[in-house]
Amino acid sequence: MHMKQREKRKPTFGEAIFPMIAMLLILTIGYGVLGYPKEAMLVLSAAVTAVVAFHLGVTWDDMIEGVSEKIAKAMPTILILLAVGVIISSWMLSGTIPMMIYYGIQMVSPRFFYVTAFIICAVISTCTGTSWGSMGTIGVVLVIIAQGIGLSVPITAGAVVGGSYFGDKMSPLSDTTNLAPLAAGSTLYEHIQHMSYTTVPAALGAIFLYTILGLRTNVEAAANTEKVLGMMENLDGIYHWNPLLLLPIVIILYGSITKKPTIPVMLISSLTAGLIGVFYQGFTFSDFFTASVSGFQMDMVRNVDTAGLLPEITKLLGRGGMNSMQETILLILCAFSFAGIISRAGCLDVILEKLSKVVKTRFTLIASTVVSTITMALATGSDFLTILIPGELFADVYKKMGYAAKNLSRTLEDSGTCVVALIPWSAAGAYAAGALGVPTMEYMPFAFFCFFSTLMALVCGATGFGIKTLEEEEKPSKKNP
Repeated sequence: MHMKQREKRKPTFGEAIFPMIAMLLILTIGYGVLGYPKEAMLVLSAAVTAVVAFHLGVTWDDMIEGVSEKIAKAMPTILILLAVGVIISSWMLSGTIPMMIYYGIQMVSPRFFYVTAFIICAVISTCTGTSWGSMGTIGVVLVIIAQGIGLSVPITAGAVVGGSYFGDKMSPLSDTTNLAPLAAGSTLYEHIQHMSYTTVPAALGAIFLYTILGLRTNVEAAANTEKVLGMMENLDGIYHWNPLLLLPIVIILYGSITKKPTIPVMLISSLTAGLIGVFYQGFTFSDFFTASVSGFQMDMVRNVDTAGLLPEITKLLGRGGMNSMQETILLILCAFSFAGIISRAGCLDVILEKLSKVVKTRFTLIASTVVSTITMALATGSDFLTILIPGELFADVYKKMGYAAKNLSRTLEDSGTCVVALIPWSAAGAYAAGALGVPTMEYMPFAFFCFFSTLMALVCGATGFGIKTLEEEEKPSKKNP
C-alpha cells in the first residue's frame, strides 16, 4: 500500500511572508548581532523555508530541483568570479596593477580621491556596460591605492560600487538596462532618457558627499610622503614600467565594448598578463600557474630582497587567485539554496500579488514597485529576477492606471539594479565584496548613489516629477505619425 502524495497548494500570505521574515531575523540577529557566519545563517534560513515548503506539499525532490535550477543559473557568475581571481593575480605578475598604483598615487589628490574614484568608475562602466568589469579592474586598483596611502577603504569601495552602477544603469550596453524596458514594455533609449530624472540627481548627491568626505580628510595623515616614496621605490625595484603593461586592460575594455563573451576575454587578458610577467618582468611559468590558484606571493620576487620591502607593499601585492574567491562562491551557493526553495514553494508570487492589490495612488504604485524589487533582491539575490518578476507583475497595473511603461522600467532599475549590490548574499554584493576585498556591510553605508537612486524613485512618485502618463507619451506620436 503506497502512501498518498499530498497535493501542493498555494501558500496563504502569512505562510508566504514567514520565510522572508525568518530569514531577515536570522541574518540580523545571527550575522549582524552575534557575528555568526552568514553562510550558516543562510542555510538555517533555507531549512526554515524547507519546513514551510513541505507543509505546502512541496516534495524534497522538488526543493532540490529548485535549488539546482538556481545554482545552474549562478554558474556563469561563479566562473566569472574564478576568472576575476586569475586576472588579479596575473595583473600583479605582469605589473599592470602595480603600474596603475605607481602612477595613480602620484596623480590623484587625496582630497579628491573619493569623488575621482566615483567618476572614473562611472565613465568606464558607461562605456563598457558592465559594473562587474569596472569593479574587478579599475575598482581593485582604486581600493589598493586608498589602502596604500591611508585613505578609507570602505568609502573608496562605496564610491567604486556607486560609480560602477551609474554606468550599469545608463549604458545601452548593460544587460540590466536592456532587460528593464523589456520586462516593463518600454524601449531601450526611452528608458535610458527617462532614467536621467532619478540617476542624475542621485549622482550629483553622491559627488557632493564624496567631495565633502574628501575635503575633511587629514591629507597629512593620508599622504604620508615618506611612506609613499618608500612604496614607489619598492615597486620600482620589483617591476619594469612600460606602456605594454596596459595591454591586458585594453583587451578587457575591447571585449566589453564589442560584447565578446566575458570569460574567454578575461582568460585571454590573464594569459597575456602572464606572458608579460614571464618574458618582461622575469617571473616563471610556475609562478604564473601558482599565482592563478593561490594568488601572487612575495616569494615569487627574486630580483629584490623581499625582507627589506615595506609591509604595505607585501599587503598590497599579495592577493588574487581562484582560492581568494572560495568564500564568495560558498556564499552564493548558500543564498541560492534559500532562493530555490522559496521560489518552488510559490511564496514570492503570493507576496507580489498582495503588493499589487494595495496600489491605489501614484505614490503607492511607485512605492509598491520599490518594495517588490527590494523583496525580490533580498529573497533571490539575482539582479535579473529582481527586474523580471516585478516587471511582469506591474506592467498591466501601470497601464490600467494610465502611466507610461518607462516609469516602471526606471523604477525597476532605481530600486533593483542599485539595491542588489548592497545585499551581502546577492550575486552582485558577493562579487563586489570578493573583487574589492571589502565586506558588503562595510562599503554599503558609503554607496551613496545606490541609496539616492531608490530615494529619487520615491520622490518622483510622491511629487510627480519625471512621471509620464500614457496620454503625455502618446501626444508626440499623434503629431508625428
